[in-house]
Amino acid sequence: MIGRALRGLRGRLLLALVATSAVTLVVAAAVTLSPLRHRLRAQTAANLQAAMTDVYFPLGRTLTEHKLGKEPTLAAAQTVDSQLSTLANELRQRTGARVLVANPWLTHAENQLDTSFLYDTDFGTPESQRDELTVALDAMTSGRNVERIDDQDLQIGNPIFDNSGRLVGAVVADRPLTEVATAVRLVRNALLAAAAIGLAVAVALALALSSTLTRRLGRLQRSALRITAEGPEAPTPRDKGRDEVGDLARALARMQEELRRQEAARRSFVATASHELRTPLTMLQGTMELLDEDLRDGADLEDAQEQVAGARRELRRLSMLSGELLDLSRLDAAVQLRSEPVELGEITRAVAAEFGLAAAERSVELDVVPSAGPCWARADPAACARVVRILIDNALRYAPEGEPIAIATTQDGGRVTVEVADRGPGVPADERERIFERFHRGRDARALSGFGLGLAIGRELAERMNGTLVLADSDGGARFRLTLPATTGGSSPSPSPAPDSLPAARSSAAGSR
Repeated sequence: MIGRALRGLRGRLLLALVATSAVTLVVAAAVTLSPLRHRLRAQTAANLQAAMTDVYFPLGRTLTEHKLGKEPTLAAAQTVDSQLSTLANELRQRTGARVLVANPWLTHAENQLDTSFLYDTDFGTPESQRDELTVALDAMTSGRNVERIDDQDLQIGNPIFDNSGRLVGAVVADRPLTEVATAVRLVRNALLAAAAIGLAVAVALALALSSTLTRRLGRLQRSALRITAEGPEAPTPRDKGRDEVGDLARALARMQEELRRQEAARRSFVATASHELRTPLTMLQGTMELLDEDLRDGADLEDAQEQVAGARRELRRLSMLSGELLDLSRLDAAVQLRSEPVELGEITRAVAAEFGLAAAERSVELDVVPSAGPCWARADPAACARVVRILIDNALRYAPEGEPIAIATTQDGGRVTVEVADRGPGVPADERERIFERFHRGRDARALSGFGLGLAIGRELAERMNGTLVLADSDGGARFRLTLPATTGGSSPSPSPAPDSLPAARSSAAGSR
């Protein structure tokens, strides 16, 4: 159970904050304690060396004025001891260090320096003076200051010379580093206390933050599950936070609103399609019954032909609906489109010729404006013809009788456009984008309007060919513009696609208005 809890968001936040705090404190300790110990030792050594410098010359004068041989007289030894005692104890009081003064003499047999301590503030034995003796010998042998330091003690040895530069002795100061160790220990304990407090605060913040996040995410999860169970009509998730969780809640709300809209559109489409299917099917059934009766009773040829014409109209409507549904299924299945040079002017003229009879029946002229030159685009020929067919059919549905429909193909730089403009009622401003949605039919839809699929299919096909299909601004009526990327053409114009090769090509495409 603990492992499962740690794998959750709360456990991860807790571990992340605790680990971050721990690593930060470890790094702070590593960066602070080691340099602090080094700096304190260096400062102690510098202070001790400065204090020894103050007694350096008095000690030199004392040792120079009272040259002691290997066997000094008692009076000379007492005089030197008194003066050295005064100077050494003064240095001890100032620094708290043990002070030893050595007087060298030359052993001619071995030609080496040997020493004896003339004074020791702690009156130590030769055994206790072994380390200090080594420091004194190193200082006098090398002729320079010697410093030895470890975790417990600091030892500094200075050689002493007279005015002629002759070595007359050495002074050694031995100071314990207990203050440095104490200061480092206090800082370490303070860091440990801060670490404990910091980790406790990190745990508290992690628990508070994770509890808030998990509670908010839990509400969103329950809302999503409720939408799954009850559908788009379930209550909308609410979260007023101005962070990522709030953005997620608002995204879920927008998704739910879109689901509601799509569900409403689907229901509207089902109702419309059911009505549209029922009407031609009912008329076809009635027509077949009348024809059957007429054939039994001796049919009137003119009446029979009229009934057959009505049946054909209804069959065309059924074919149009089935073709549009097939187009949608292909788009949803992401069927791969071709990408090749296409001469849009040729395709536009071929598609416009298909609507010649329908336009003549409504006394509408299809005005195909000749292009200045070839208009080559990179696209799918069948898809281009399908989109142009949708736009011309849509214009025919709304163009007033006797008014022309302008169809123009142009090329401007890297884009090729096809515009289809009618002089109908136009599109209200609040529906300029909604007419491209699936199943949407405009408020001014006529009795013979389509099923609200044509323009949606056209836009999706255009976008899949890296183009656009928009409703352009117009002084009157509606002007639709198809834009595709231009390319260099072939040696001859691309042939117009045969109607049989296009989805629902035998019937005109339904518009969405």
